[in-house]
Amino acid sequence: MRHALSETLSGLRRNLGITLAVIMTMWVSLSLFGAGLIAAQQVNLLKDEWYDKIEVTVYLCTAKLQTGGNCDPGQDATQEQKDRIQEAIERNPEVEFVIYESKDEAYAQFLDVFKDSPIADSLTLEEMQDSFRVKLVDPQKYQGLVSQVQLMRGVQKIQDLHQILDPVFKWLAALQWGTIALSILLLLAAALQISTTIRMATFTRGREIGIMRLVGASNFYIMGPFLLESLIAAMVGAVFASVTLVFGVWFVIIQNAQQSLEAFRWVGWTETWISVASIFVVAIVLSIIPTIISARRYLRV
Repeated sequence: MRHALSETLSGLRRNLGITLAVIMTMWVSLSLFGAGLIAAQQVNLLKDEWYDKIEVTVYLCTAKLQTGGNCDPGQDATQEQKDRIQEAIERNPEVEFVIYESKDEAYAQFLDVFKDSPIADSLTLEEMQDSFRVKLVDPQKYQGLVSQVQLMRGVQKIQDLHQILDPVFKWLAALQWGTIALSILLLLAAALQISTTIRMATFTRGREIGIMRLVGASNFYIMGPFLLESLIAAMVGAVFASVTLVFGVWFVIIQNAQQSLEAFRWVGWTETWISVASIFVVAIVLSIIPTIISARRYLRV
């Protein structure tokens, strides 16, 4: 063990420049990797919260607004049409429950919300619409209900928040996967740097390695210092990346986002520690595998 530690310290001093480059690359790449994990967990939290609150609203025809192709000219949806629409909605297995809201109820709610605003005078009772507010068992399985109801007589339009949220989440997913992809490229660069460092170290210590092989040194005895060198560099980079990630979560999310946007669910320390643990696991794997491959190839042990 003493020999491995002394050889490791000697190797780190000899290859100080490359070791620092490995640490910096690991720092940046692992920080991006951790940020990608945090972003992925944040997107999942927002999806769980927002999709759970989504309702599909089916607006019925009104004589004042004739903008839908399923409306009879100059008249509201008939009671027969309303009953058929409600029956179709209730029979759909994806529907958890449905609430009917008359135009009188909708107008009263509108006046209550905008009672102190000039907007209150912008609509009249005749311009309001009867509607069905539908809560789904699985908010992401909405297309079946929409396709079933949208062509029924008496349906003026269907409002579905997925049309707004899906593009937002697609962009967020693209951002998180872009961050992870960039971190993977940098991690590959770090692995190549580790491999290069090991090759240089084996070349520098070629005579010593030959002597150790002649006296019957074991494979682990010869490879131990190289493993420790790469592991130390990776762990230092992982520590820097973890500190960067923890500070970023504390400053950006805990101190700012959670204070200014309290209505949203934000990642916390639990998700942060999961990302930190993942950083160290990746760092260990990334330091050991290239070292073993290079050592077995160039040392032929």
